[in-house]
Amino acid sequence: MALNKTLRKIFSTGVLVALVVLSFSACSKKIQNTAQISKPKPNEFGLAVDGLIEVRDTIQTDETLSDILLPHGVSQQKINEIEKKSLDVFPIRSFRAEDELYIYAKWDSVETVKYLVYKKDPINYVVFDLRDTINIYKKQKPVTIKQVVASGVIKSSLFQTLQEKNINLEIASRLEDIYGWQIDFFHIQPSDSFKVIYEEISVDGVPVDVGKILASNFNYHKQNYYAFYYNKEKGDQYFDEKGNSLKRMFLKAPLKYSRISSRYSLNRYHPILHRNKAHLGTDYAAPTGTPIMSVGNGVVIAAAYASGNGNYVKIKHTATYTTQYLHMSHFAKGIHPGVRVTQGQVIGYVGSTGLATGPHVCFRFWKNGKQVDPMREKYQSAGPVSKKNKPDFDLVKKEWMDKLNASETQLTAVHSENTKSHG
Repeated sequence: MALNKTLRKIFSTGVLVALVVLSFSACSKKIQNTAQISKPKPNEFGLAVDGLIEVRDTIQTDETLSDILLPHGVSQQKINEIEKKSLDVFPIRSFRAEDELYIYAKWDSVETVKYLVYKKDPINYVVFDLRDTINIYKKQKPVTIKQVVASGVIKSSLFQTLQEKNINLEIASRLEDIYGWQIDFFHIQPSDSFKVIYEEISVDGVPVDVGKILASNFNYHKQNYYAFYYNKEKGDQYFDEKGNSLKRMFLKAPLKYSRISSRYSLNRYHPILHRNKAHLGTDYAAPTGTPIMSVGNGVVIAAAYASGNGNYVKIKHTATYTTQYLHMSHFAKGIHPGVRVTQGQVIGYVGSTGLATGPHVCFRFWKNGKQVDPMREKYQSAGPVSKKNKPDFDLVKKEWMDKLNASETQLTAVHSENTKSHG
């Protein structure tokens, strides 16, 4: 009897162990099956490319889509179809030399290439999904935006100062756009200084671009010039500490990244005619092809060629003001008499047509029918912050003013981060 009891106990224990083993085995199989059916982790472009080979390439000058895909076994017929379908999304002709391409392929299948990805920049890319029906779409990588402070004292130029301090050079261009009416960037002096708060855009923790300039102070010729970003008026604008718009009726110069090679003068020696004569314009030297902008809104009244002026454009802005741009290599598309242009719009490109010793634009300015020196003119502001928005602007200005006056260590610690798609 005692033996039977002992046997039953051993048997029941064995059954229990067997059930535990079977249960563990079933659970293990379930875990394995779950692992097998789980979705593969997307790559940096959001594509499931497990089992595919990645080929990274750089587009060569004059390289065609056929040059890129034929070696990978894609038929010319399919390449033609890709080019046709791309027209409404991102035309193949928009591919630029030196940009990156990623090919994802499986060599043991008839249709080897599954995806082609064109990387426009660190944020934007285009996916060509070549599986079954061709699907082409644009996407952006998630970005992180944070506020960053940068400052410096000018030694020789703004660009050099930014470069030495390892600050994104795009800041120089943005500051020139903001202060284009107040500061003559051709005449920045050593000891001039700046402090700027701006948005730094990062992808995967790496800074890739500059967003908005939020606030800045440029000490130019011992005078402070403040700029505060405010977007509750008409469009995005910058205002000074008193709430006056930094925008003026006319830009200070018709192009960027140039130097004044000859100023307005009533008696200047002409390098080609070899005699003294009035030079009623300002010459800006710049490389051939540099875009020339209209300094204000207006209507084109002439776009022609003259033996002395070369290719030139003349614009009537108001009953009082007219401007002229000489020696262009060629006109911008659509520029002809009767066309309305806006401030900052490209109207042509630097050249050396007509009586010119080298590539430059001669900028001429009329006031009430008389040519004057634009550098001596004072232009009216686009207007102050509206009375309705002034209390709100004052709060915004105080916040940025406090941050500009804070130490850089304090400011860098007080930043906002946001992960989103960047437009």
